[in-house]
Amino acid sequence: MLRCWLTSTNGSAQIWMMNMKPKINGLLNFAEHVPYLPLTMFSKPCIYTQSQKGIFGCEEEMVLVTFTWRYGGSQVFLCGSFDGWSEQILMSLVEGSAVVFQRIVDVPPGYHKYKFLVDGIWQVDQEQLCVQDEYGAINNLVFVEESDSAPSGLLREDAQSKLVSGIAGSMHLEASSSHGQQLKPVMQLLDNEIDISRHRLFVFLSSCRACELIPKSGKVFALDTEVAVKQAFHIMYEQGLAVMPLWDERNAMISGMFTASDFILILLKLHGSHSMLTVDELEMHTVSTWKYGKFQLHANGSGAMIPPNRRVLLQAGPDDSLKDVALTLLQNKISAIPVLHSAEDGSCSQLLHTACLAGILKHVCRHFRHSLEYLPLLQQPVGNLPLGTWAREVGGRASSRVLLTLHSRDILSSALKLLIEGEISSIPIIDDNGALIHVYSRSDITSLARGNVYARFRLDQMIMTQVLEVLDEASRDRCRTCTRFDSLYKIMELLSDPIVRRVVVIDPNSRHVEGIITLRDVFNLLLG
Repeated sequence: MLRCWLTSTNGSAQIWMMNMKPKINGLLNFAEHVPYLPLTMFSKPCIYTQSQKGIFGCEEEMVLVTFTWRYGGSQVFLCGSFDGWSEQILMSLVEGSAVVFQRIVDVPPGYHKYKFLVDGIWQVDQEQLCVQDEYGAINNLVFVEESDSAPSGLLREDAQSKLVSGIAGSMHLEASSSHGQQLKPVMQLLDNEIDISRHRLFVFLSSCRACELIPKSGKVFALDTEVAVKQAFHIMYEQGLAVMPLWDERNAMISGMFTASDFILILLKLHGSHSMLTVDELEMHTVSTWKYGKFQLHANGSGAMIPPNRRVLLQAGPDDSLKDVALTLLQNKISAIPVLHSAEDGSCSQLLHTACLAGILKHVCRHFRHSLEYLPLLQQPVGNLPLGTWAREVGGRASSRVLLTLHSRDILSSALKLLIEGEISSIPIIDDNGALIHVYSRSDITSLARGNVYARFRLDQMIMTQVLEVLDEASRDRCRTCTRFDSLYKIMELLSDPIVRRVVVIDPNSRHVEGIITLRDVFNLLLG
């Protein structure tokens, strides 16, 4: 069974129980829908625009702006210059959160000051930009553009540079060049200036909540633990997912996560004991049987390349900070974590979202896109920063880790073992001249479900050239490149796409692989 939760900000969400084959009770496909927790989008960007008469009788475009107060309270009001400070607008507590208040307001384009009245006390959001008026009062400041190209909670760069002081004056500019190409001047940061950028990001992530990652509308899936491994394999391929929460029907709870790494381990184990894997063999194994067998292998001390089974489910709540979610992912070396809402009456937890580092990074990029001067670290070339894995000698620097690559003629079984034993998520594939062809990732294993390729080839007979030929379109688009002179922010933008997960650093002329930068590398740098 595949459970699919459909979420929406425009009304109640629904849960759909989607059966992949007939059940005893006769339910088929979209069998029933049961009312589920209504969700709300937590975001700052302008959402819609509409026209209304301005003060001079002319049509002016109004923008719907979401204002958010994240710090709790019994009653919160919004007041701002967008209506001449004439109203105290009541804000509503967001469903699924005990501390986040929001209100969407029609605001004309331009600069606007605002503040919050929290339980009778005037407050400003100190994590947003603040200005002091001619009377000495402190207010938050927002710039609203006529289009939705910039988040409404941010200022344009020209205004930002005037408001943020004490930064640019301490920067040192130097020119860099590569292969005769003159690059733009970049800021050479001091250690304390890097610490300042890290601190601001740390404070920002600490102030944001996991519920802010939930999209305006969408769906989240969970696999029944009793589904056959073959069926799970095909479901993940069809849905384009590399990780899925597991639903324990007997205990009515999310009990774990099923990942692309599980499929790699299953294929390696079955191929190690059989000359050719049959479709029926994957039909015989359920997800729960595999998880138990995986735990037994670890407990018995055999199968050294099999990672420990995590008996306690790692999860996040909607009010957990993005900083805590990111640290949980980093410290436990996992790619995703379920966001669960625990009901006060003790009933089963409800799956709201599957959080990952790419989603958190996208949230960061959206917030700081038009205020990079506030975080000068993000403007640094990645070649100047201590992140990523590099070839032994690139630009006068050496890496503490070995940069692994695969040749196009290497066999698939070697690639899969290297991914698992090396505890890495992807490997660049190069040609005879050492130029980059593609990147093979753990999540690409699901492409073998197309046409049952995994049952028609032996892992030790299929070379990487053949493997690349069966990749789906999404997998082919996964390979993104940069040069060591590109800014950290550019790499962050690339990695915020959930299908990417890593960027290969290449020489722009020869396409020789110089390094690789992963999501985990970026967060280890940003969070120190």
